[in-house]
Amino acid sequence: MQEFIQLTVTGLAIGSIYALVALGFVLIYTTVDVVNFAQGDFAMIGAYFMATCVLSWGMPWWLAFVISVIFAAIAGVVFQLVLYQPVKNRPRSFVPILIATVGASIFIEQLYLIIYGAVPYQVPGIFSVQTVNIGGITLYSQYLAIIVITALLVVLLSWFLEKTKTGLQMQATAQDPDTARLMGIRTAWIAALVFAISAGTGGLAGILVAPVFNVTTTMGASIALKAFAAAVVGGFSSVRGSIIGGLIIGLVETYGATYISGSYRDAFAFIVLIVFLVFRPYGLFGEKTSDKV
Repeated sequence: MQEFIQLTVTGLAIGSIYALVALGFVLIYTTVDVVNFAQGDFAMIGAYFMATCVLSWGMPWWLAFVISVIFAAIAGVVFQLVLYQPVKNRPRSFVPILIATVGASIFIEQLYLIIYGAVPYQVPGIFSVQTVNIGGITLYSQYLAIIVITALLVVLLSWFLEKTKTGLQMQATAQDPDTARLMGIRTAWIAALVFAISAGTGGLAGILVAPVFNVTTTMGASIALKAFAAAVVGGFSSVRGSIIGGLIIGLVETYGATYISGSYRDAFAFIVLIVFLVFRPYGLFGEKTSDKV
């Protein structure tokens, strides 16, 4: 039973990382109708900037944490201005933007490889104590921090979307951008804000997972693939679904690696993805849609 609880906490923590990146996928897709395949690279950007702040500049953890999230959010705005804005109005804009995000992901990874090199970085955790004992069960303190911080962020984001004027404008833009523009909503500003929030959540994911895994230029791509699976499982148009999907992928991956085979750890997420694509392609919380021809 103790092992099962430990695995559950681990699965929820890893799933929280996938959920944060999947949340970015969903926010961008529902607002500007774009699948940003560079989303995982913001996790890498946040993790590397965190490593720079803590290891090179000697900043305290909390200050480096805040600055790194802000830096990732700013990177998202720059990404939106440089990549999304120039191609959004082109005919069949979905395909050019999709290809552009893939190319941007490769460019960012190679740029960071040149800047930081191939040697992995190890960032210290939030707490000096690596493990805590709760009821005779030993748990990794960083995993607990990941779960708590993710839960707080989800609550804060839900409040922002449902209770603030800007959040309601984001929802209106997601439902019908043309009508939202006619109603006086600055959709271009909303798009920039969405990219900032999505990049910030991605950066937060990288920062939180950096003490658990090594910081490398490929970490973003690995996280993004499973986060994409999580978004599909939860429903690509559902913020709640992205969170639930991330947790499901994290738990399945952890249980499968322990009870079936660790060699196939990375395969379990995609097995779940295939099952959903076959039997429920619109996800747990997604809606069936149809287009008139």
